[in-house]
Order: sequence, then C-alpha cells, then structure tokens
Amino acid sequence: MRTEIGLGLQSDKPAGTYARLARSAEAAGFDVLTVFGDLMYQPPIFPLLEMAGATSRVRLGPACLNPYSMAPYEIAGQIAALDLASHGRAYLGLARGTWLGAVGLPQPRPLTALAEAASVVSHLLRGERSGFSGRVFSLEPDTVLRYDRQRPSIPLLLGAWGPQGAALAGRIADEIKVGGSANPDMVPVIRERLALGALEAGRDVEEIGIVLGAVTVVDTDGEAARAKARTEVAMYLAVVAELDPTVTLPDGLVAEVGKLVDDGRDVEAGKLIPDDVLDRFAFSGTPSQVAAQAQKLIDAGVSRVEFGTPHGLTDDRGVELLGKEVLPLLSR
Repeated sequence: MRTEIGLGLQSDKPAGTYARLARSAEAAGFDVLTVFGDLMYQPPIFPLLEMAGATSRVRLGPACLNPYSMAPYEIAGQIAALDLASHGRAYLGLARGTWLGAVGLPQPRPLTALAEAASVVSHLLRGERSGFSGRVFSLEPDTVLRYDRQRPSIPLLLGAWGPQGAALAGRIADEIKVGGSANPDMVPVIRERLALGALEAGRDVEEIGIVLGAVTVVDTDGEAARAKARTEVAMYLAVVAELDPTVTLPDGLVAEVGKLVDDGRDVEAGKLIPDDVLDRFAFSGTPSQVAAQAQKLIDAGVSRVEFGTPHGLTDDRGVELLGKEVLPLLSR
C-alpha cells in the first residue's frame, strides 16, 4: 500500500489562508490535510471547512479533538458537517487533550472517555435509536441527529503514545497518530502496542495505520531551517520526549528546556536541543535532509508521514518546497 504524505496545520491563520495552502498542497500531490486541535487556537472546524471547499481529493480531519472540551454529540455534528462539505473525505481524530488544566478541565478516566466518545459518535452517525449507556457518556434511546449525514461511518484516528492508548487504538481505530515524533524507532514499538488491542478485538494489526508527524521546517538554507525547528519544537519537547522509550536524553535537558519555555525564552530553549534529539522530534533542514528523514519512516512501515507546522521559514514557502522538492525524492 502506498504511504500517504500529509500536512499538519496550526489553526492560527486568517480566513483565506487555509484555502490557498490547501489548493497548493493538493496540486503538489499531498494526500491528507490535518488541522491541530491545540488549546487556545482556532477550533479546527473553521479551517477544515474552508479547505474542504478549496479541494476535491485530499482527506481532511482534526487531529485531535478531545471529549473533555467538546461533548461527543458535538464532535459527531462537527465531523458530519466536514464530511458533508468534503463529499465524504473526512476523518476524525480523537485524543485525551493536552494543557487542559489551564482552562480548569480535569481529564478523568481518559481511556474510558475516549472509547465511549468514539462509541457515541458512531451511534449518532449510524442513526442508531437504541441509546448508549456508559460510565462517562450516555445517550437516551431515540436521541438521534436531526440532519442528513454523508456517510454512516467515518474513519477514526486516535492520538496516543503509551501502551494503553495504543492498545485502545488497536481495538477501535483505523489509525493511530504518534504526534511530535519523527523517530523511525518508534514504529515497531507502536505496532507491538497496537497488536495487543487488535488481538483482543480479533483484528489484523496490519490493517491499522501508523501515522507519525512532527514540527517541520524545510528551506534551502538548512541551518536557518534547523534553528527555527529547534525553537518550534522546544514547547513540545517537555510533553513528548519522555514518552519515547527509544531515546536517551541528556540529564536535565527536558527540565531545563521546559523552564525556559515557561519563561517565554523559546529560542534559548531550542538552542539546548542536540542535533540527534532534534531529528527524533522534528523534520528539519534542506529538502534532501527532510526527505531522508521521511524516507526512514516510510521504510519503517508507517502508513502516513505528516509534516507539521510551520513547514518552512514561512508557511507558503515551506509548503512549496515540500511539494516540489521533498515529495519527488520519496519512494513510497
């Protein structure tokens, strides 16, 4: 099966920008466009609907929505709207969410909440009238969506790193996304974790896609690209670095980077990140360097490589270089 290549966009842009980037990405040959659901950025549905109207081929979805800041019936409604607008090209990404403590949202029983949210969404999209009774979420009988849907089932992606989250994906998801990673050594780790859930559910683990995506900065000036990538990845390093069991980090690195980021000193924080660590958590450098990183993931067996924000020294230039100079170098 041909490996998909996607773009992951931060939802921080003015109206019109998403349509322009989406048209460029589709023309360049990208397969999937994702909008992140990070705290305090624009809700993903706005850019996704704009991009749906500007494209005709690419798959589109949020990665990820969470069941704490948005009720499952609302998640179902938003993904149904995207599927209608895109004529059946939507996918749904769900994850427990990050940084929600900043808005006073606790996240109890995350695995149960994710599994039940997925079930509620599925019930609503299929138009089931039997209701749903869970430990976190429920639907009364005859509680149904009061509008037409494009499809009764929409592909599900779960965002997860850990063994339990990956096992849940193995039971219920079409894809798992390991966000913030460009590390090919994580692919067999995730596949093994997926397999436990897939076996329990009687599924073939090879039918569950593995997606790796990370901060991407590509430019003909490779050093400038890598410097910008260091700054961009610093805020994520404290969240994801210690989740990767294949990486040995210098003592105290995560704590020091996190402290500088908390103080608003992202550039200084990024300068502390060694080259080998940067390459595990970001795609960066010249087009040939970025292509070489992506090829390692393809060779490791991912179903999709996702090049994340900010793409380049500017969004438009980064998308242009990824499409014209990186994609042609990939064997997939």
